[in-house]
Amino acid sequence: MTFRLPDHWVWDSWLADDGAQYHLFFLRASRALIDPHRRHFRASIGHAVSDDLEEWTLLPDALVAADAPAWDDLATWTGCTVRGPDGTWHLFYTGVSRAENGLQQRIGSAVSKDLITWTRSEMPVLEADPRWYEKLGEGTWADEAWRDPFVFFDEDSQLWQMVISARGCEGDPDQRAVVGHAVSADLTHWSVRPPLSEPAGFGEMEVIQSRDVDDEAVLLFSCLPDRAPGIDFHTSSTGTWIARGRSLVGPWDLTGSTSFFVPGIYAAQLFRKRDGEWVVFGFQNSVDGRFVGEIASPVPLTELLAGRALFPAITSSH
Repeated sequence: MTFRLPDHWVWDSWLADDGAQYHLFFLRASRALIDPHRRHFRASIGHAVSDDLEEWTLLPDALVAADAPAWDDLATWTGCTVRGPDGTWHLFYTGVSRAENGLQQRIGSAVSKDLITWTRSEMPVLEADPRWYEKLGEGTWADEAWRDPFVFFDEDSQLWQMVISARGCEGDPDQRAVVGHAVSADLTHWSVRPPLSEPAGFGEMEVIQSRDVDDEAVLLFSCLPDRAPGIDFHTSSTGTWIARGRSLVGPWDLTGSTSFFVPGIYAAQLFRKRDGEWVVFGFQNSVDGRFVGEIASPVPLTELLAGRALFPAITSSH
C-alpha cells in the first residue's frame, strides 16, 4: 500500500527492523507550502510502523530542526537507523542550519532505546574534510554536499563504516560526485577518511547504500539525468543506479554502473525482510511534471528483475 499523508509530502525514506515491527523513517513537509521545492528547508524526520511493510501506523515525528543556534536548526534530512551492540538505536541524519542558509550539510545522530523517543547524541558533528572533499564557497556547486549517511558494521575491519553523498576536490566541477567515507569503533567517535571512489561522471550520488545481495557487493545510489553530464544515456533513466563492488567498502565499478529501472521512483532503497526476501522501495517523484510526494509499496527484487540478472552481461551505460 502506498504511504501517503493527506497534509504532508513525504520523500526520502529508510527502514529499521526491531524484530517485531518495521519502522519507516521519512522526510516530511507540509503541503501548505504549495511549492514542493520549498519542502527541503522545512523537512523533519517522520516515523511510522508496520507489521508487513504494507499497512502503516503513523507515529510522532522522530526528529525536527533544533532550536537555534545549532548546526541543524533549519531542517533535518536523510539518514539511516542502526542498532548498536548494547541495544541502543542510533539515527544518523543530515542537518542544515540557518547560519549558512541551508547550504552547508553536516552529519550528526540521535539515540533511542525504543525507536520512539529520540535524543540528540553527544556524537561530534561530522563535516566534510577539505583535504579530500569540496567545501562551500568554491564556486563549483550550489551547496556543500555531505549528506545521506548510510552506516553498517564491516566484519573484515571490525569497524562501523559510513558511506556519504559527497563531492571531491578535483576534476570537472559538474562531475565531482564521490562516495564519502568515515569509520568508527563505537558509533559515537568518527574519523573522516578519503573518498572510496573517484569521480565517474555524476554531479551527485544521492542516498548511497552499500549492500550484500546474494553474495554480490553492490552500491545503490540516485542521480537524475540532468545531474550526470558525464553519462551518455542510451535509454532513459529514472535516476536510480547500481554498481558492482569488490566489497562493501569498494572499489565499485562506477563507470560501468547500470541504470536500475524502478518506475517513477527516486531515492530507491534495498531492504532485506526477515524472511530473506530483498525488496526495493522509494518515493514517487513526479508525474507529468507534478511532484507526488508519497512512498510506493516495496517491490520484490526478483519481481523487478523478472528473471534477468542483477547485472546484465553488458553493464556500461557510457
